[in-house]
Amino acid sequence: MISQVLFGESFEVLESSKDHVYVRLAHDGYQGWISTKQQQPIDDEVYALLRQPQQLSDLSTMAMALKVGKEESIHLLPGSVLPFLEDNMFRINAQEYLFLGLVREPVLSNFENEVAEVSQFFLNAPYLWGGRTLFGVDCSGFVQAVYRFFGIQLSRDAWQQAEQGSQVDFVQEAKLGDLAFFDNEEGRISHVGMMLGESEIIHASGRVKIDQIDSQGIYSKEENRYTHRLRIIKRMV
Repeated sequence: MISQVLFGESFEVLESSKDHVYVRLAHDGYQGWISTKQQQPIDDEVYALLRQPQQLSDLSTMAMALKVGKEESIHLLPGSVLPFLEDNMFRINAQEYLFLGLVREPVLSNFENEVAEVSQFFLNAPYLWGGRTLFGVDCSGFVQAVYRFFGIQLSRDAWQQAEQGSQVDFVQEAKLGDLAFFDNEEGRISHVGMMLGESEIIHASGRVKIDQIDSQGIYSKEENRYTHRLRIIKRMV
């Protein structure tokens, strides 16, 4: 698994086989295979409209979508897309849904006041390679998910994210919401986390957790050592 597609997200089909389709996600351009059972074809006009920011399922594990006219319900994860939601109703092709849960309008102006709360909602979420949800997330999937709650589109992988934004020269100049990137022995970007100020970082490593950070890198009190070597800090907002 290299990534995940959440409910309501749209994509282009680039290639098809009997049981799978090769897709490119609209929100970050990531490509991979999914089962044909996990898609619902839409026309070009709807796809174009869905490229615009849509309302999301907010920070709750209790959200549901009820299929109108059928005795079926779908549990929705935080960050699921609610296409063209109006009065708690949305539609995918001919199927109408009633949404039960908290709704978030992805608004950039809320970033400074709310990004700490959104990021810490994921605390203790287990690490999962390719994961993008509360029930399993990797380092770049975590920061991408947090930023998306504010309508900010980050690339999928840490090395791609490191090419976005503007550089912060010193860790002492970092502020809440900045992204810190770390490299491996070969000098390649291999990890990312979000700064909670100049001396703390929240990141997915084993689980989503808060550690200390300085100009050398991430210091884990649990392990009593530096675990990641700081390469660069970028400001995305």
